Amino acid sequence: MPAPLLEGRWGGADRVLDQISDTIRRIESRPPTSQVGSDVPTAIASDEGTWRQAIHELASFKRPSASEGERRAAAWIAGRLRAQGCDAVIEREQAHGGYWWPIGLANLLALGDALLLAPRHGGKARRLGAALASGMAAAALWDDLGHGRRWFRRALLPRRATWNVIGEAGDRSADRTVVFVAHHDAAHSGLIFHPALGRFAPRFLPRLHERSSQTLPVLYGVWLGPLAIFLGALGAGRRVLKAGSALALGAIVAMADIAGREVVPGANDNLAAVGVLLAIAERLSAEPARGVRVLLLSTGSEESFSEGMQAFGERHFDELDRRATEFICLECLGGPTLMVLEGEGMLRMRAYPPEMRDRLARAAAAAGVKIMRGLKTVGACDALIALRAGYPVATLTSVDYTKLPINYHWPSDTADALDWQTIEDAISVCGHFLEEPAPA
Repeated sequence: MPAPLLEGRWGGADRVLDQISDTIRRIESRPPTSQVGSDVPTAIASDEGTWRQAIHELASFKRPSASEGERRAAAWIAGRLRAQGCDAVIEREQAHGGYWWPIGLANLLALGDALLLAPRHGGKARRLGAALASGMAAAALWDDLGHGRRWFRRALLPRRATWNVIGEAGDRSADRTVVFVAHHDAAHSGLIFHPALGRFAPRFLPRLHERSSQTLPVLYGVWLGPLAIFLGALGAGRRVLKAGSALALGAIVAMADIAGREVVPGANDNLAAVGVLLAIAERLSAEPARGVRVLLLSTGSEESFSEGMQAFGERHFDELDRRATEFICLECLGGPTLMVLEGEGMLRMRAYPPEMRDRLARAAAAAGVKIMRGLKTVGACDALIALRAGYPVATLTSVDYTKLPINYHWPSDTADALDWQTIEDAISVCGHFLEEPAPA
């Protein structure tokens, strides 16, 4: 559906949420006291001009997943890495490039099955067919949202080129390998990402928000519809079938809204992390690391549920020893509060290895950088691909007082909105992590 048509339909909802958001901001005199500051001096300096310039430059053009803009960004990053002495390559892979079609089609399939069962006497054959189709839709969504094999989208949906950038630095002959992961594509916006929604809990449910270790798992909303229709087809009752139909219809509308929206600048998500990659390359060029090989990976199609990272794994995981390779995922590092994430997962929460989380926290302490602990995300990033493959993984990210990334998937995600000190702190933490002794 064309963007202008969607904007016409949903513009009223956007304006209402904008007004609510402005009201909440006026009411709030200051963020909650639990917010962690970023006023600690950075232990390791970097050439700010280079990586800051990179963020501004890359944010100046659109970079949707698996697009010409994404290819242009990959070429730009590879060139900058080579200028810093890295061996950098661009790998062309294949990806569908979106998540709205897989989710929307699976829900549409399930909703069609529910309509088949609308007559009270549908017959056993009709019920069996509806149960099989809606069950397949629910299984496809569980696999896709969990960053699994992606059999549904690979079988039914077209694919196009996406581009990963890999820079190699450090001690090329070392046994230990550390892979820092960012991504250079940017996301579509959508009404579901409106910043006002994230401000409700800290304003109106402050105690619950203070105790929470994660936000609501909203993506259950796109899976429970097909699941309920499947259960309804098996005889769970018409109320279950109606509830599933309503959820499936809501998921289809939400995905259509996202599909029709513009791509955001993506400065926080995730050019701040690309800037950290470039700063690491600068540091290693000036001070070569000993005893550790460093891979600087910027993926494409992360915003289509980590298709670029999945392609990287299919190509390279057999070459990377799981006993000697660690992954540090860098995500949304432009917010005010730096954080070591505890786990992630859209439907099933997966914890990162405790030793990796603690080592990243120790690196922050060594750098003199304050960090937050204790939060998990109900989203998913490239780290999940490496985690599912059995690698030691940790994620460094940032949030604000809402316990969410700033300007997430919203047009306000510009370079001017970044907290540059937090990015400097992240650079320092990564440098100190490389100095951590290899795990026994």
